[in-house]
Amino acid sequence: MIQAIGLTSIPRKEQPPAVDNVSFEAHAGRVTALLGAPGAGKTTALRLMLELQRGRGITYFRGRTLHRIAHPAHEVGVLLGDVPGHPARSVRGHLRMLCAASGVPARRADEVLEAVGLVSLRDERLGTLSRGMDRRLGLACALLPDPHTLVLDDPARGLTVAERRWLYDMLREHAAQGGTVLCGTADPKEAARFADHVITLDGGRIVADQRAADFARTRLRPRVAVRSPHAARLSVLLAQQARSAQRSVEVVREGGNRLCVYGSTCAEVGETAFRHGIVVHQLADEIGDMGPGAGADAQPRQAPEPRPSAENGPQPGPHPEPEPNPAPEPNPCPEPEAAATPDPDPDLDPEPETATPAPAPPEADPAASTPPESSPDVPDDDASQAAPPQQQPTTPRIPPPAPRPATVTLPPPVLVRPAPTPLRPVRYEMRRAAGVATGYIVGACVLAVSALTAVLLARIGHTPQPRLLAAWPVELPLPPAALGAGLLGALAFGDEFRHPALAADRGTVPRRLGLLTAKLFVASLTALALAVLTVGCTAELLYLVYGSELVALPADWPALTTGWLALVTGCAWAGVLAAGVFRSTTAGLAAVVAVPLLVVPAVHKITESPSLRGPRPFAGRLGDGLPLRRPFGGEQHLEALLRLLAQPVGGAMALSVLALLCAYAFTGLRSRVR
Repeated sequence: MIQAIGLTSIPRKEQPPAVDNVSFEAHAGRVTALLGAPGAGKTTALRLMLELQRGRGITYFRGRTLHRIAHPAHEVGVLLGDVPGHPARSVRGHLRMLCAASGVPARRADEVLEAVGLVSLRDERLGTLSRGMDRRLGLACALLPDPHTLVLDDPARGLTVAERRWLYDMLREHAAQGGTVLCGTADPKEAARFADHVITLDGGRIVADQRAADFARTRLRPRVAVRSPHAARLSVLLAQQARSAQRSVEVVREGGNRLCVYGSTCAEVGETAFRHGIVVHQLADEIGDMGPGAGADAQPRQAPEPRPSAENGPQPGPHPEPEPNPAPEPNPCPEPEAAATPDPDPDLDPEPETATPAPAPPEADPAASTPPESSPDVPDDDASQAAPPQQQPTTPRIPPPAPRPATVTLPPPVLVRPAPTPLRPVRYEMRRAAGVATGYIVGACVLAVSALTAVLLARIGHTPQPRLLAAWPVELPLPPAALGAGLLGALAFGDEFRHPALAADRGTVPRRLGLLTAKLFVASLTALALAVLTVGCTAELLYLVYGSELVALPADWPALTTGWLALVTGCAWAGVLAAGVFRSTTAGLAAVVAVPLLVVPAVHKITESPSLRGPRPFAGRLGDGLPLRRPFGGEQHLEALLRLLAQPVGGAMALSVLALLCAYAFTGLRSRVR
C-alpha cells in the first residue's frame, strides 16, 4: 500500500507549485491510475514520492518511507522513462549486471526475459531496441528484484494498441498477485480501461479520487462521430429531428466536415442521413472526455489528505446531473485528449474536445449509467464496437479480467535472497566493465601505440631503457599506458553518470563506500594488467626488431617495477575519483593529465627547496625520518616506498589521489545531509 500525504513541490520564483498538497492512497491488489494532462503535475508527484525531487510531504510504502528501506529496489520497482542503459550493452548483459547489483541470482535475468517476451532479443544491443521492446525491458528491470510496488510514469506512451494491452495485462497480473501498482497516464479512456481506481490531477491538485466505474460515469461520455461532406446540413437535420421528438441531442460541429453527436446512436444518425440522401464517410461510436472537472464532488476529497480511501462513496450518484455544467468550457479538454489517443486514427484524436458542451442532460442518464463501464474498456475509438462486452471485466468489480491472465505470466518470486557480501559490488563492477567493448578497444589502442612508440624511440636513440620499455618519451607528461589506465578509471564513473543503470529512477549514482571500493579495485586490476602487457609487448617487439641488448634486465628492476605499477595504478585511481567528483569522464581524464602538468612542478619546487632546518633537500632528509631499524631488513622496503613518494611524480600522484578522495567523501556527505 502507498500512502502519499501533503506532497508539495518547491515553486520557482513567482510560479505556483507544480504539485500542491496532494494526498492519496494506492491499495495493494489494485491498479491505481494517476491521471492528468501534460503539465498537471503527475510526474512531479511521482518524483516527490520517490524522493527524487526536493519538496514537502511524505510517502509511505507499506508503512516505511523510501529512505528507511535498506534495499529500496526490493520494495519499489520504478519505470519513469526509457531504460538508461549503455546502448552498446546487450539486453541479457544489462539484466545480469543489475542482478549483481540487486543481490539476486543471475538466473533471474533469464526468468524475467521470458516473462516479458524478450528471450529472442536477449543478445540485441539496447540502442537497437524499438520503443515497445524498450518498454518491455524497462518493466523487466523494475520486476527484476521482485518488488511489491510498481511505480510507472506513462509507460504506454508511444506504444501500439497490442503492446499497450500486453503492458496493462502485466500490471493487472502483478496487482492480482497482491502487489501495488501506481501508473501515471494522460489518457482518461486508458485510465478507465486498465485501472481499478483513478486519481485525477489538474493544476497540481487532486480534482477527483474515484473508482474506475464512478470515473467512467462522471468523466466519460458516449458519442457518435460522423464525417460527411454535407456536415452542416446533417447537423441541422439532426437538431430538427431531436426537437420534434422532444429528445436531448447535442450536435457539435468540429473543424471541416466532422460532427460529434451526443445523446444519439449510430443507427439513428445513419437513418437520418439515408432518408435525406446525405453521403456519410464515417460513422462510429466513441467515448468523449468531459474534462478533469467532471468529477466535481471529488474536490472536497482533497481536505482529508491521509485518507483518500473514502473517495468512493459520494461520487457515482449525484454526478450524472452536473455533467452538463461543464458546457461553458468546451475547448479546454480537447488538446490533452487529442494527444492521448494516437492509435487507431489520427483524425479521431480531436473528438473529445466537444465532449464538454452539454446542452443534453437527459442523455447522460440512460447512456452513462451502463455503457461507460464497458465503453472505457473498449481498446481505441474506431475499432471498438464489438469489444465492450469482452472488456467489461476491467471494471473495479472484477479486478483481474478472466481471459487476460492466460496471456501474461510474471516471473517466479525470489524466495531466498543471498546475504549481502563485499563481493556484490565487485561482481557488478566487473560485469559493467566487461559488458561493453570500450575497455577492450582502449586496451588494444594503448598496446599498439606503446609498441610503435617504443620502436621509434629505439630507432632515434638516446632514450633510457626504463623509458624505452614503458614507451614514455621525455616530451610527454605521461606514458600511453598511464593515460589509458586513467581513461578506463574515468569511464568507471563517467559511464555510470551518463547511463545511470544502477539508479535509473534517480538519474545518478549512489555514493556508497562499497561501490567506490569495488571501482577502485577493478580499476587497479585493469591498470596492473595494462602495465604488465605494455612492458611485455614493447619488450617482445624490441627483441624481435633490435635484438636482446635493448631488453636486458636492469640491476634495479624491483624499484623500477614498483614505481611503474604505482604510477599506472595511481592514474587509474585519479581517474575514478575525479570522474566521481565531477560526474564526467572528460573531467576524470583531465585530472589525470593535470597531475604531471600542474601538480608535479609545484611538488618538485616544494620538495627540492632547502628548508630552514638545514641545507639538505626534502628528498635527502626523508630517509632520516624512518622508524627504528628492524633486524629483518624490512626498512629496505619502507625506504624504497619513501624514495618513491619523494619523487615529484610519485608525491604529486599521492597528493592528487588523497585530495580527490577527500573531495569524493565531502560530496557524499553533502548529498546525505541534503
